[in-house]
Amino acid sequence: MMANRMDPNLLIDLKRYGEKGAVNIEACFNCGNCTAVCPLTSDDHPFPRNTIRLMQLGLKDQILQSSDPWLCYYCGECTETCPRGAEPAEAQMALRRWLTAQYDWTGLARKFYTSEVWEIGSIILVGVLIALAFIFFHGPIVTDQVELNTFAPVDVIHIGDWIMALLLLFFLLTNALRMHNFIMRRGTKTKIPLAAYASELWSLPYHFATQKRWATCEERPSWISHLLLVSGYVLMLVIIVFFLPWFQTDNVYPLYHPQRWLGYYATIVLLYGAGRAIWGRLEKARQMHRFSHASDWMFPILLFTVTLTGILVHIFRYAGLPMATYVTYVVHLALLVPMLVLEVPFGKWSHLAYRPLAIYFEAVKVKAREMEQAELAPATV
Repeated sequence: MMANRMDPNLLIDLKRYGEKGAVNIEACFNCGNCTAVCPLTSDDHPFPRNTIRLMQLGLKDQILQSSDPWLCYYCGECTETCPRGAEPAEAQMALRRWLTAQYDWTGLARKFYTSEVWEIGSIILVGVLIALAFIFFHGPIVTDQVELNTFAPVDVIHIGDWIMALLLLFFLLTNALRMHNFIMRRGTKTKIPLAAYASELWSLPYHFATQKRWATCEERPSWISHLLLVSGYVLMLVIIVFFLPWFQTDNVYPLYHPQRWLGYYATIVLLYGAGRAIWGRLEKARQMHRFSHASDWMFPILLFTVTLTGILVHIFRYAGLPMATYVTYVVHLALLVPMLVLEVPFGKWSHLAYRPLAIYFEAVKVKAREMEQAELAPATV
């Protein structure tokens, strides 16, 4: 049964997760206009009106048990038509950051979202540790030609990639389990059979890969850009984790070789997607970019610089510049590791995991209700 205990400090806490002055839900008088114009809302999920009301009343437990904030894709129509200037879209964004912190058992997400010093300082610390590891433990430095795998043995780097991937998986899965506990165990009265989870499992990778609901909003260009960005990101992650010995090589492959055009594709879409995100926040021309929390900048900036340094490593290697290749490679990893270890499980990137999870959980709930009704229905001859 849902708890109705009120937390008088909830709204104060939530404001810490939004850009200063952006969370203005005290102005909302619950007219429902935001829900009426939203193309993604439904009778079962009347956001943002319902979640804003829960925020106003301090009903923390009901918010934790709801998936509604994740079903919003921030098209901004609700804010554009709000008669009170309550900024409902940004309120949903702040709520998603707050929920990310609630799912995270380590407390790092809360630190990152409420303190720029913590987030930037942690990234710098991890980057410095990576650089120091290379300073003290690098392989022989060959200067008459480029031998990257002598300076940074690919077998050692690959082991490090696997350790990093396992850490990522551990943090993401444990936080996802906490999300499941809030939404599926505390937030529903319906008994959820395993068959319901299994039958709807396809929706999880589908919505992670496509974020298809975003295309329903009037944000199709953003959806296409996002789709390309995710494809490049996932491709590069798969290459790094599973095929690094094939990708980090001192061999110079011809232009038509798959190793090169796969890398070029990932590089182009990552530069485009991350660059577009950064430019949108600088330009502030669209509703979704009017307010930019520090965390909104961190991941695209890291992704852009990681991609750029990867390009430079490639250029220096092909140009036969040994020291430039080695130094840029260290900088590349000093940016890549904190991006993956810190930003993916605890920062803005984690929204890409929680959204499809929320859609999956809601699909499972619907399936469970259908199965329950089918069992209760009288048999027909």
